Amino acid sequence: MNIFSLSMASLLMLIPLAFSKVQKLHLEKEILIGTLRAVLQLSAIGFVLKYIFNVNNGLLTFVMILIMMFNASYLAAQRGKEIKNSKSIAFYAISAGTITTLGILIAVGSIEYVPSQVIPISGMIVGNSMVAVGLTFKQLRQNYLDKIQEIEVKLSLGASAKEASIGLIRDAVKTGMMPTVDSMKTLGIIQLPGMMTGLILAGVSPLVAIQYQILVTFMLSSAVSISAFTSSFLAYREFFNERVQLTLERK
Repeated sequence: MNIFSLSMASLLMLIPLAFSKVQKLHLEKEILIGTLRAVLQLSAIGFVLKYIFNVNNGLLTFVMILIMMFNASYLAAQRGKEIKNSKSIAFYAISAGTITTLGILIAVGSIEYVPSQVIPISGMIVGNSMVAVGLTFKQLRQNYLDKIQEIEVKLSLGASAKEASIGLIRDAVKTGMMPTVDSMKTLGIIQLPGMMTGLILAGVSPLVAIQYQILVTFMLSSAVSISAFTSSFLAYREFFNERVQLTLERK
């Protein structure tokens, strides 16, 4: 691929613009801004990664991963604005999923702690963990809104905050994990994931590409489950005060 062919491929963006215009969706501005930001951000990160790969410094690599986790935490917390300390909880949850999964991959020799391997893998882990935490936050809050009377009855009968909330917590964790679980079910039948497709386009044998994709599937499942579990079990406490009373406002 060269710059000219990439420029011609950009004509594909005329399709969503045309749909938006014809159907009066009023998304033209957002599509243009999103396209411009994507190009600029990807170009910028390309130069940054090229520098980091050339330097090959362990501390700089860790800083890059930390920046990704901070940004992901901020975005995930937007789904839980009404939850106290949502940013901190999101950071702890995403960090737990990322560090645990990366640590296992490095320990068993699946990847090496070099920027060219750790940073791309971390990007996939952090991105999927961010989505899981965001969904968990949203579902957990909705669960409390829907079950507020049921929770109060359990509390009045002597149940602890955790005992009264365990069903809601589990449902939120399940919601956070479901996109990844559903994606696993379609691998190789409905979709060929991005990493596998990229390797094949780069000339790698499909059998080798499959091995890497299986590795990615395992690591994303691990990271997402850890992040969803951690965020849910930390966040539920924020719905109660020190007297174990619900602080959620009725609507």
